[in-house]
Amino acid sequence: MALKMSRYGSLLFLFACIWGSSGLAPTGLWDTFNLAPKSKTVYPVAINATHGAVTHANLLVNNAGRASLTSSGSWIALDFGIEVGGLISLNLNNAPLASTFSLSFTESPLFIRPTASDDSSYPTSNTTYDGVLRITVPAYTSYWIQPSATLRGGYRYLTIVSNSASPLIISNISCAISFVPHLDDMRAYAGYFYATDPLSKDANFLTKAWYAGAYTVQTNTVTLNSGREVPFAAAGSWYNNATLGVAGPIIVDGAKRDRAVWPGDMGIAVPSQFVSTNDLLPTRNALSTMFAAINPATGALPESGPPLSQLGSDTYHAWTLIGTYNYYLFSGDTVWLQTVWTNYTKAVAFLEGKVDETGLMNVTGLRDWARLGGGGYNVEGNAILYKVLTTAKDLAAYLNDTSLSAAWAQNATALKQKFNTAFWLENVGMYRDNQTTTLCPQDGNSFAVLFNLTTSLAQAQRVSDGLQKNWNELGPVAPELPDTISPFISGFEVQAHFEAENDARALDLIRRTWGYMLYTKLSVQSTLLEGFTANGSIAYRYYRGYNDDAAYTSHSHGWSSGATPALTFYVLGLTVTSPQGKTWSVAPHVGGGLPGAQGSFETGLGTFSVQWTLKGEQFRLDINTPKVTTGLVTIPSSLRGKEYLLDGVLHSAQESQIIPLDGGKHSLVVIL
Repeated sequence: MALKMSRYGSLLFLFACIWGSSGLAPTGLWDTFNLAPKSKTVYPVAINATHGAVTHANLLVNNAGRASLTSSGSWIALDFGIEVGGLISLNLNNAPLASTFSLSFTESPLFIRPTASDDSSYPTSNTTYDGVLRITVPAYTSYWIQPSATLRGGYRYLTIVSNSASPLIISNISCAISFVPHLDDMRAYAGYFYATDPLSKDANFLTKAWYAGAYTVQTNTVTLNSGREVPFAAAGSWYNNATLGVAGPIIVDGAKRDRAVWPGDMGIAVPSQFVSTNDLLPTRNALSTMFAAINPATGALPESGPPLSQLGSDTYHAWTLIGTYNYYLFSGDTVWLQTVWTNYTKAVAFLEGKVDETGLMNVTGLRDWARLGGGGYNVEGNAILYKVLTTAKDLAAYLNDTSLSAAWAQNATALKQKFNTAFWLENVGMYRDNQTTTLCPQDGNSFAVLFNLTTSLAQAQRVSDGLQKNWNELGPVAPELPDTISPFISGFEVQAHFEAENDARALDLIRRTWGYMLYTKLSVQSTLLEGFTANGSIAYRYYRGYNDDAAYTSHSHGWSSGATPALTFYVLGLTVTSPQGKTWSVAPHVGGGLPGAQGSFETGLGTFSVQWTLKGEQFRLDINTPKVTTGLVTIPSSLRGKEYLLDGVLHSAQESQIIPLDGGKHSLVVIL
C-alpha cells in the first residue's frame, strides 16, 4: 500500500552531501582528511632537530626566511609533515663562496641521520647502503635543484649537512612533488568516504584510514623514467632514472622502493585507486607493460615490471589476469581489452596447463609476496587460479566469446570441488596450506572466503573464526610468514570477514592494523607501511630477503591500502557488478557498531553515491546512481523481516529483501 512519507517525517534527516554527477566528490567534513597537498610545491612544516652551529632554523619552516649553518658538520633535520616525494631545491646565499653540503632522506624518524639516508637501493644490516647525496655548488650560484636521477620517491624528513668551514646560508627549501605527474590538483578526488566510529579512540579513524590509503596509492603513481636503477647503484648512492614500462604515468608498488610494477600489489592498490580518484590510466599502462613482456612461446608473464623484470611467479602471473578484470570492470575499456586479449588467453592457458590429473594446479613458479612455502598443490595458488577462471569467464562473456566463457566456467566449478576436497580440514574449520601439512595460512583462507570457494555461509564463518585466532593486539600474524603482520594479506582478510557477515570483526581488524600504521611514531602517519613485525617493529621481512635492514621497509606501499576499498565496498556496500557500473549493488554492512556512513565513487557513467544511518527506530539508506544503470539493493541481514518504505511506498515484512532498482535517486527506510 502507498503511505505518505510525512507519517515518518520525524525520522528523516538532512543530507550532508551533494548528489549528482559532477566528476568530483562533493565537499564536506571529509575534505579535512584528504592528505594530498594543495600544491605540487611543498615546504617543510617543522624542524625535527638541529646540531652544531645553526641559527634561525625556524625560518626554514613554510619558507619564512634564511637559516645559517656556520661550521662544518652542522645540520638541520626538516619535517615535511607527511610522506612526500620529489626533487629538492633551495636558495644559496653564500656568494661569492662555493657551497658544499649533503642531503639525507628518510621516511621513518628512526633513520634521521646526517651520515646516511634510509635504504632504497639495497638492504644491508648496517642500514646505511644508500648513504647521502653530496653536493658541491660553484661560487656565485644562488639556486640549486636536485639532479633528476637522484630523485627520492618517498620521504618525510630531509637532513641538510654543511660540509664547509665557511657559512652555509640557505632558504626557500622545497620539494617539487613528482608523483601523479599527469594531475595538477592532487586533491580532486572523484570519490569520498565519511563515517564516525564510536568504538575507535579517534572517532574519525575510519575516514582517516580511507584517505591514507588513497594518498598512498597516489604516491605510488609515478613518471615513466623514475624507476630504481637495476643493477642497483653502488653502495653510498641511489638512482631513480630507470624506465618502468611501455607508457606513463604508471602505478608501482612503493614510493621509496621498489618503484616497479608488481601485479599482486595491484590487487589491493587498484580498487583503492578506483574508489578514491578513479585515476585508472596508470593501471592500464602497468597492465600493458606486463602483457608486452609475455613469453610468446609459453604464455608466461613476468612477476614484476622493468627494470626488475623478475620471472618465476605463478601467483603474480595470475594477479596480472585478475588486474585485467578489475581494470575492465572499473573502466569498461573494451578497446584496450581487445588489444591484450590474445596474450590474456595465452596467459590463462599457461596456468591451466599446470592443472594435472589431480584437478589442482601444481605451483612451480614459487616467487610470491614473501610467504614461506607455496609450491606444489598449494591452497593460495589454487584459490587465486579460481579467481582467474571466474573473472576470465566474465571477460569472455563481455567480448561475446560464449564458448570460451562456458569452458572457463566449467573449469572453475571443477576446481572448486577439488579445492574443498584437497584442502579443507573439518576438525579445524580452515583450509590447510597443502596436503602434507596442518598449517592453515592467512592468505589461502582469506582468498577462499573472498573468492567464494567456501560452500556455505556457515563454512565461511568457521574460516573467519579461525583467522581471528592468529591475531595479536596489532593484527594478524601470518602463519605462512612467522613474526610478520602483512597489511597486504590483511586487506583481503578484512574483506573475508565482511563476506562472512562478521562486520564487527572486520572493523576490529582495521582498527588494529591500520590504526597501528597510522598512529605509530615509527612511521610517517600519512601513508601505509609495507609491513611490520608482530611486536610493531618496522623491520619487515628482516629474515626473508631484507637482510635485517629496517631502513629498507617502505612506508608508502599501495598493497597496504586495503581498508580503503573495504570501507567503500562493504561498509557503504557500494560496488559495480558490470563494467563501469552499468549494473551495481548496494548492500551495506551495518553490524560493526557504526551509526552511519556515506560516500561515493565515479565511473565513466557518472557518480554513484550512498548514505545510510542506523539510529533509534529506523535504518535509512539513500542512493543516487546514474539513470542509465540498474542495480540491486540488499537489506542488511540483521534488519530483515521488517516493514520498509521504498521511495515512500510501504512494503510488508514478507516482501523481497533484495530489491531491483533503476538508476536515479532512491530512499529506503526499514522500520525497526
